[in-house]
Amino acid sequence: MAGIAPLDARTISHRSLAVREAIWFYVFISPWLLGFILFTAGPIVASGALSFTHNDPVNWPPKWVGLANYQLMWVDPVFWKSLQATFYYTFASVPLSVGFATLVALLLNEKIPGVSVWRTIYYLPAIISGVPVAMMWWWLFNPSYGLINGTLYDWFGIIGPRWLSDTHWVIPAFIIMSLWGFGGPMLIYLAAIQGVPTHLYESAELDGANVLQQIWHITLPSITPVIFFNGVMAIISSFQVFTNAFIITQGGPNYASYFYVLLIWNNAFTYIANMGYADGLSWVLFSIMLVFTWLAFRSSKAWVHYESDVPGEAK
Repeated sequence: MAGIAPLDARTISHRSLAVREAIWFYVFISPWLLGFILFTAGPIVASGALSFTHNDPVNWPPKWVGLANYQLMWVDPVFWKSLQATFYYTFASVPLSVGFATLVALLLNEKIPGVSVWRTIYYLPAIISGVPVAMMWWWLFNPSYGLINGTLYDWFGIIGPRWLSDTHWVIPAFIIMSLWGFGGPMLIYLAAIQGVPTHLYESAELDGANVLQQIWHITLPSITPVIFFNGVMAIISSFQVFTNAFIITQGGPNYASYFYVLLIWNNAFTYIANMGYADGLSWVLFSIMLVFTWLAFRSSKAWVHYESDVPGEAK
């Protein structure tokens, strides 16, 4: 029995140390936990509850209306117009932005003079956003004196469309605007490309593969996890487009650029009596993004190749 007591003492000591470490861990992260509960989790739970109420901040407290806000969406034509504009933008801008960023990353991976300068130039737009960028695009797409239409007419003799005042061209204009911030994903793609094992390219060259074949069969399969990540992030951000539409078109013309988040904003802060409806719209948007993210993860099994799946790598 004398030999067992020290072992028990050591066990108790280790458990006491683990408890103290756990206590100090929660002490140190308590500011973050408090901020998360007060400013993130709390508002999320509150918005879910308020979505079942008629929430007029002027006449407090909110009145319980059940599913009335969600039923209103089905008969609200503006709700469907905003969904149409947002889906159009998402399905066009996400593949285009992912493909464009990947293409530029492939080009900047080549050994060309001043490549570091070109990488900096292509990344710079990613750090500039908000109202200044919206005003810049408004000037570029202005049908009367904008740079784009002016270039089309002066160089090619083409009279450009009325980009931001034509229902058929306003969403394509916003899709072009979405390419402005491709610098961040481009750097991630570039880092992934540079991480592809060089012996794969050497083996492909010995087999007679040209540059395009190496890109298609080695580079792109190797960086599909990064493409998947950036694609999911692009999907989520495309459903939240707001600033350019709010500054430039305010949802016009004829609701053609009335994106979903603009609908939420107007119901929350313009039509004050519809705050509960805005909460319901927010939860519908969350559900839509959740479904699209789930579909992306489901589809990833068919085209995303991880390290053990890269051609030439041992399984």
